[in-house]
Amino acid sequence: MVEKHIKITEEPSLYDRLDEMDTLDIVANINNEDKKVADAVERVLPQVARVVDETSKRFEKGGRLFYIGAGTSGRLGILDASEIPPTFGLPYDRVIGLIAGGDKAIRKAVEFAEDDTEQAWKDLQEYGITNNDVLIGIAASGTTPYVLGGIADAKKHGILTVGITNNPGSPLATDTDIPIEVNVGPEFLTGSTRMKSGTSQKLVLNMISTALMIRVGRVKGNKMVNMQLSNTKLVDRGTRYIMEELGLNYEDAEKALKEYGSVKRAIDALR
Repeated sequence: MVEKHIKITEEPSLYDRLDEMDTLDIVANINNEDKKVADAVERVLPQVARVVDETSKRFEKGGRLFYIGAGTSGRLGILDASEIPPTFGLPYDRVIGLIAGGDKAIRKAVEFAEDDTEQAWKDLQEYGITNNDVLIGIAASGTTPYVLGGIADAKKHGILTVGITNNPGSPLATDTDIPIEVNVGPEFLTGSTRMKSGTSQKLVLNMISTALMIRVGRVKGNKMVNMQLSNTKLVDRGTRYIMEELGLNYEDAEKALKEYGSVKRAIDALR
């Protein structure tokens, strides 16, 4: 079967004889390619904003955000999801990242796990996914069977689907309700999508989750007022936030933070 789209992520690098370059040239050329990523992401900002707005509507009704992916893409989704509770104080079951092969695949590749078209939906069903949730599939190639299978099943159940891919026109782009097609061009190391493609995915995920948390009220001004107070650094940061907001001295601000358990609750109570 002839594919109808060009796999940009598999095209030859613009550089050759990498093994003959000196080290400074290698890292300089990688850096030159990385400079293209932000521009590529800028071109898809309207789609990213739409995802945030659609997700926030569902989120405020109790819906959740799911990420599915394989390899680097799956790990990036898990990374983004895992940072929501400490940064924004939400439970771990509101933004959920799933990877082909299960949690053991986070550290070590699981052979052929990404080729199972049925497993993603099985994984999602363990969380009781409903049409009040949003599913984001992440795949640089846009052809990962694990992701495409999960997206197809989610659409059958009326769930909003989003695709983040680095191959415009790929199946993931054409099969999702909101495609985010980030064309970063060929990789410095041919086919190594852990590089520019992965970087672009990280940027897009940062935007989606951060903007979503702002939209649903987990941020005040420019402060993480709902962050978990899980270490001394964060307690100090929260204390300084309260000092700045309420004009208290350090000792009183720290006491209030510990009494109320979060910057937001302390500010709301004392204002």
